[in-house]
Amino acid sequence: MRCPKCGHQESKVIDSRSTEFNDAIRRRRECLNCQERFTTYERREETPIHVIKKDNYREPFDRSKLLRGLVAATAKRNIPIETLESLISDIESELRNNFKTEISSKDLGDQVLIRLRDLDKVAYVRFASVYKDFKDLDEFNSELRNLQ
Repeated sequence: MRCPKCGHQESKVIDSRSTEFNDAIRRRRECLNCQERFTTYERREETPIHVIKKDNYREPFDRSKLLRGLVAATAKRNIPIETLESLISDIESELRNNFKTEISSKDLGDQVLIRLRDLDKVAYVRFASVYKDFKDLDEFNSELRNLQ
């Protein structure tokens, strides 16, 4: 596993444990060159899930893309990255447990919003403002009223 700091290819595993939903193994590693510690996740290979976009284009479900959106929505909110990873794993597990290999981008966004509503209201509003693409202030205020 390549070190994210120095690029060295050798590291040692310090700690291994299953994730909360038992869908991956979380490994803490230490670079043998610079002693930087980092986390990796090992997951079994699954049937791919595809996201159906508004224009009916299908693209593979990308955890990192969803994580980037969540990180942006939770900026300066003191929410650990592990919590966001867990949120994504929860959605992915639910899809796999229901044997779904496709989900519309709208349904995926709704699943994220359901979980964000319980996690952090500010992150919910931030994510909703991008995801729902409000056209004007009235739509935004309506969403805020629904949140309260």
